[in-house]
Amino acid sequence: MTDLKASVRTIPDYPKPGVMFRDITTLLGNARAFRRAVDELVQPWAGAKIDKVAGMEARGFILGGAVAHQLSAGFVPIRKKGKLPHTTVRIAYSLEYGLDEMEVHADAIQPGEQVILIDDLIATGGTAEGAVKLMRQIGANVVAACFIIDLPELGGADKLRALNVPVRTLMSFEGH
Repeated sequence: MTDLKASVRTIPDYPKPGVMFRDITTLLGNARAFRRAVDELVQPWAGAKIDKVAGMEARGFILGGAVAHQLSAGFVPIRKKGKLPHTTVRIAYSLEYGLDEMEVHADAIQPGEQVILIDDLIATGGTAEGAVKLMRQIGANVVAACFIIDLPELGGADKLRALNVPVRTLMSFEGH
């Protein structure tokens, strides 16, 4: 994982002082690192029956599409409120400073389908926790949640494990 971790750019004091922003656009732009990250995210479920991969806006779309392709699964976008054109199901979720809402098409998942959630990073876990609850609300069996990066000090992965969702991350960084 050392070379994969080295492909992530760290931007100090973004979006505010004291935050070390972990930017995966450098990983995505490196064909070898991008391929390896997707292969590592897919590996535990290769050959398993996964019906859908649900990606959280926006970097989860990039990763989720690639993972869905590798698993021969469908892809479901989980969007911010007001971005989807058809009938939706919505849930409010906690952010660091307040609430937001995300939604999915009401017919995106059939009851009982096996779904993996994908995003680039898990920090406090508010968005991912909301996504798990949203998927379950429309009948999905959330098999796992996968992320390239974990910020373990912020506790997000533990929130998902408390919901009985296995968490797969490829690397972790200390601090925020």
